[in-house]
Amino acid sequence: MPVRFGVHAGLQNTTVDDLRGVWRRSEDAGFDWISVWDHFYAADASGSATCLEAVATHTALALDTTRVTCGSLVYSVGYRHPAVLANAIATIDQLSGGRVVLGLGAGWHRYEYDAYGIPYPSTGVRLRQLDEAIQCVRGLLTQERTSFSGEFFQLQDAQCDPKPVQTRLPLWIGGGGEKVTLRIAARHADGWNVPFLAPETYAHKVRVLQEHCGREGRDPATITKAANVGYARDDADLESQFADMAKWMRPGTLMGRGQEVVDGVGAYVDAGAEWVILAVRAPFDVDGLERFAAEVIPAFR
Repeated sequence: MPVRFGVHAGLQNTTVDDLRGVWRRSEDAGFDWISVWDHFYAADASGSATCLEAVATHTALALDTTRVTCGSLVYSVGYRHPAVLANAIATIDQLSGGRVVLGLGAGWHRYEYDAYGIPYPSTGVRLRQLDEAIQCVRGLLTQERTSFSGEFFQLQDAQCDPKPVQTRLPLWIGGGGEKVTLRIAARHADGWNVPFLAPETYAHKVRVLQEHCGREGRDPATITKAANVGYARDDADLESQFADMAKWMRPGTLMGRGQEVVDGVGAYVDAGAEWVILAVRAPFDVDGLERFAAEVIPAFR
């Protein structure tokens, strides 16, 4: 199966007009995926609150595009009750004509939790919330009525109507935790994504996911595997986009042009990635994305 490519355009320090320009030009250039994230503050250590909201932006993405998959990497289960999120996503899938993928994660950006007074429990608790939330969302999106009695979430004969266009709207899990997150993915998810890992580290995570699938009696081939990677012209461009996070991201970033980037993508494909999704932030280098589409994507078709 040929690798597919996407763009994950951060919602911080940008405008609606600039973001729409990225979406439209990325779709026209030949990318097959565009995604949003779920933050209220900038996804870094700056403390900036200049960030567009996820559900509203996901809706705009669905309406502004015609062909690409409209993804999310990823919605934090701590920000919305899973029934609220399921209803929103069902409607967004209707608006997109059946092009939505819902990514879910346990959340990590404590600064914005604390700023808004949202409880930020331990990692173990947040992962148990994730395990319950994906089950609740799956039931609501696929079953006529859903009941669920968990530690954190309860549904009683609950309905989500109208349903998505897709009979089984894909649910992805985001994260690389080997003991719990990958087990949740193996047990419940249609897809899995992890950001900013070097290819060799990504390959190791794929092997761990496969081991969890074996224990769960799941065929690993039924889980779509995506690598979310940085994309920059050079180190200066990476620092311009990601500031204090640039050094941490560097091992999982594609840089350069032409064959150098083709080889970098090839390393992720060899490691097991079926999707390579380019994470970019403002100031967006849309010309660079179009150049990537022209120089790199054809090498994998």
